[in-house]
Amino acid sequence: MIFEKTAIEGVVIVEPKIIGDNRGWFCETYSKKDFEDNGIFADFVQDNRSFSAKAGTLRGLHCQKNPRSQAKLVSCTKGKIIDVAVDIRKGSPSYLKWVAVELSEENKKMLFIPKGCLHGFLTISDNVELSYKVDDFYSPENDRSVCWCDPEIGVEWGIENPILSQKDIAAPFFKDSDVSFEF
Repeated sequence: MIFEKTAIEGVVIVEPKIIGDNRGWFCETYSKKDFEDNGIFADFVQDNRSFSAKAGTLRGLHCQKNPRSQAKLVSCTKGKIIDVAVDIRKGSPSYLKWVAVELSEENKKMLFIPKGCLHGFLTISDNVELSYKVDDFYSPENDRSVCWCDPEIGVEWGIENPILSQKDIAAPFFKDSDVSFEF
């Protein structure tokens, strides 16, 4: 696997090695040893899948607040997305900065998002499936959303009217949320 650092400390693009032949291909998507050798220490406890039917669907920006914050390892197993991580750790050199990475069934890249970051994605094809690992269980009372178009964060999604859930439509701006992390 190739581990590529991004502009946000702890956010890492992971590219598996693809082994293929006339039958198809194989790749290893997670190895605790390889991840730890590259500075990623996460004890994943839950795997999740998500499906979005239409291109232009935006999910995010989401996180779980402390004490149930989550690190995530996200992959797109069908279709194509723009995956976004936003650093909301006070004291971080990249505080309120964001990175965007294209994840797709073709490139098989994954994005590791550490605790203290918001996560969101925009589907850029129909019939998108995501698979992701998290290092803490889902906690409804700690689940939070921040407005996808928060001007303080300024993610450039490349879309003006995405398909949103009611939860994401009602999400507050970051300055009005109760989410707080330290670097």
